[in-house]
Amino acid sequence: MGIEVSGLLGLVWLIIIIWAIVKTAKSAAGTLAKVIWIVVLLVFPLVGLIIWLLFGPKG
Repeated sequence: MGIEVSGLLGLVWLIIIIWAIVKTAKSAAGTLAKVIWIVVLLVFPLVGLIIWLLFGPKG
């Protein structure tokens, strides 16, 4: 895989993580829950995103 494709995939991944963080920050969840979800998304990007999609704050 070339550097162009890798860079594009990395950019898409970054946009998805930022989107998840923004959705979490704007959710109706409590402050502690928001902080925990954001830390999980930042520390464990792949696993954190999957867990967030399944169990994260809705709405």
